[in-house]
Amino acid sequence: MKVHLSLPTTDLARSVAFYKTLFNTEPLKRNDDYALFVAENPGIELALNPQDRVHTDSGAHFGIAAEKPEAVDAATERLTRAGLVADVENDETCCYARQNKVWTTDPDGRRWEVYYVLEETKERDGADAQCCSEETCDDYATCCAG
Repeated sequence: MKVHLSLPTTDLARSVAFYKTLFNTEPLKRNDDYALFVAENPGIELALNPQDRVHTDSGAHFGIAAEKPEAVDAATERLTRAGLVADVENDETCCYARQNKVWTTDPDGRRWEVYYVLEETKERDGADAQCCSEETCDDYATCCAG
């Protein structure tokens, strides 16, 4: 089973390059007006459709749950080489879990994280948590304050 997402984009070429790096795979289909990624890890089908304008919700983000901590390290390296890393968080408590993660943003402003849960916690956020801070959220009130 896979999740299917269809996302609008203002720049198909830039978005294809971004998602090739994020998913570490080539698109299955690529036309002037459409691209489709089908990946097993993560299990996703992502369709990209050009539009003149795209509105993103600053309080929303997308995540890829890694099965091993090394997957976060590999994503960090891949995204860094492509100049796409926005933030790296290691051993931080956020959203009731101690996690390692890397954040990036697609060309249309959608935030993505690749993360690995080290352990579940009873506290929502650690004292030094960056995942839910004014510095890491476009709109702190809707993104992090929950």
